Amino acid sequence: MTIPRFAQIKEFLIGQIEQGVLMPGDQVPSENQLLEQFSVSRMTARRALQELSDEQILVRTQGLGTFVADSRPMSSLLEIRNIADEIGARGHQYSCELLFLDVIETSPQQAIDLSVPEQSQIFSSILLHCENGLPLQYEDRLVNPTLVPDYLKQNFLLQTPNAYLSKVAPMTEADHVVEALCVDKNIASALEIAEEQPCLKVGRRTWSKLGVVSFARLYYPGNRYRLGGHLNF
Repeated sequence: MTIPRFAQIKEFLIGQIEQGVLMPGDQVPSENQLLEQFSVSRMTARRALQELSDEQILVRTQGLGTFVADSRPMSSLLEIRNIADEIGARGHQYSCELLFLDVIETSPQQAIDLSVPEQSQIFSSILLHCENGLPLQYEDRLVNPTLVPDYLKQNFLLQTPNAYLSKVAPMTEADHVVEALCVDKNIASALEIAEEQPCLKVGRRTWSKLGVVSFARLYYPGNRYRLGGHLNF
């Protein structure tokens, strides 16, 4: 069975992307270049580019050209989503590893983060969230035991801290702070990246109607994740 010419062009461009010849943000050949290279009509070249754009493999920009789309997952800062649901929505497999779960005594900064007295006993958890077996998020979370007394009793391999806290202490407000930085060797090792590789760090403090519930520091490898959103005015 003969493959349609537009499909041949699509296969060629996808192959260039998969082989790393074309990287996210790179401009792909124009309709004129493709029709000459493949000896096809302009309509055929246009169909190949349009279908790849519809499939979100390419991005077409009026007056500038067609570019390889950024394929990294993107999360919105305008909503707080459970990482397991976010990964599942992409049709990918979620898994996690529990690295730490215990009671700790607050440092001065941790007391400020949770709005509790210094040297208070609080709960601490560290989890590594993975997408298709690849580390995507290192979650370092502090939890107010007064508001969530059964936190340490939970099996976070079956439900994420976010999912549990959303049930027992429904969120009424949240703060976000986003930074780009290089992490220490322990976090880099867990995320399976080099120490000099930039990461996104999201600091997230959440409240219920009774006070500050948790403060989480979420680390994402910069080459695997994006943060963004859309606003209407």
